[in-house]
Amino acid sequence: MSVMVESDTAITARKSLPVCVVDDDADQVELTATRLEKAGFPVTGTTDPQEALQRVRMGGYRVVLADLKMPAMDGLTFLDKTLEYDPGTYVILITGYYSVDSAIEAIKRGAYDYLCKPLDFLRLEKALDDLATVFSQRSEVRGLEEKLLQNVQFEGIVGRSPAMLEVFDLARKVARHYSNVLVTGPTGAGKELVARALHRLSPVAQERFAICNCSALVDTLLESQLFGHVRGSFTGASDTRPGLFEYANGGTVFLDEIGETSPQVQAKLLRVIHNREIQRVGSPEVRKVDVRLIAATNRDLRAEVLTGRFREDLFYRLSSIEIRVPGLSERPEDIPMLVQHFLKKYSQAYGKRLQGLTRRAQLVLLRHDWPGNVRELENVISSAAITANTDFIDVGDLPPHLQKPLGRTVPAGENWRPLPLDEVRKIHIQRVLELCKGNRVRAAQTLGIGRTSLYRFLKRSEKKAAAAKEGV
Repeated sequence: MSVMVESDTAITARKSLPVCVVDDDADQVELTATRLEKAGFPVTGTTDPQEALQRVRMGGYRVVLADLKMPAMDGLTFLDKTLEYDPGTYVILITGYYSVDSAIEAIKRGAYDYLCKPLDFLRLEKALDDLATVFSQRSEVRGLEEKLLQNVQFEGIVGRSPAMLEVFDLARKVARHYSNVLVTGPTGAGKELVARALHRLSPVAQERFAICNCSALVDTLLESQLFGHVRGSFTGASDTRPGLFEYANGGTVFLDEIGETSPQVQAKLLRVIHNREIQRVGSPEVRKVDVRLIAATNRDLRAEVLTGRFREDLFYRLSSIEIRVPGLSERPEDIPMLVQHFLKKYSQAYGKRLQGLTRRAQLVLLRHDWPGNVRELENVISSAAITANTDFIDVGDLPPHLQKPLGRTVPAGENWRPLPLDEVRKIHIQRVLELCKGNRVRAAQTLGIGRTSLYRFLKRSEKKAAAAKEGV
């Protein structure tokens, strides 16, 4: 009985392995195709390598049997083009002039096997059965991974590393209580997702969730955004408008990048927390509000307090409950699950049937440092999903900086010399700006600092350079 089950499984696996036979000899194509069809493989034959490549590009085959010597195109060139069009395709080269050197060359260039004529069909069927088993197992693994992906999600956040499981556990405990929370962690790590999860699991989940990016607005606009304003309170205030605290009254306000706020705004935020009241810009009227405040920052607020850039009393009111979201470099074991999550998301978004990444693309992602964290990984998968022409994302579909990793940032050997920390910081920021093609917002995200901090640093550098020039 078990033999019968195994036989049925083998037959099913063979049916799911489409094969293409390419040979300039039409009789050889017909002979090979007929034999493989009788064995249960879906087979297509052609004497035109270009026709076969076109079908490979469309994702029509899993295996291609190609003759090494063809007038229109030699087998090694055909192999290179096939793997370029679809890295997930397996190529078996066939030749009447076997040599160990040519076999080694073919394997090095990516061939799955190298057979000689006349074909040993038992060996060929064995090789194809092995591939059919591999594809069947991969299909089962993908099914298990999809189930696992559902189990490792917490309110839309993907993670199974110990560090993320601690975040999920703390968030569940904290969410039940109507208290203020400080969410810390590097840029792009997912602080806003944690804030949304806290709101959805809170007693006020049915109320509004308002978001304000504190680093995106100057002080006057930020105050108006948060507290509202009355007509005529400043230039352009043509009408009276409530702020986010009034808008989200009874719910949650999420203040992203709170470390970028000025002392004046911090004083008003402290009043909201302490007295539960706000004043619109330009109005003496005090209004009561009842909101849960969740703040996020990529800065070390303790250090900011010591330097006087952040109010100590506000820090302690916010940090009574702190949730730290680790960067992606601290949880590399989550990368495969995150890749699968984003592949599924963008396959649906772009109407594609992406099955995964090639092995070499996976290695590139695992070796990358991910300075932009989960946000950077999502952007990489999103852009790769657009450019991919096959079911598998390859290295060529990844952004240029991943295809050609940056060299060492510190010169080695005789050229190395000690530098002041300020100089090292300046060189690093300049290199990141060059990598981001002058895009300061993206550079700030990559560096893990606020945009305002980057602007301040660049302005100080310009002043120092100008002063040095005048001194000369």
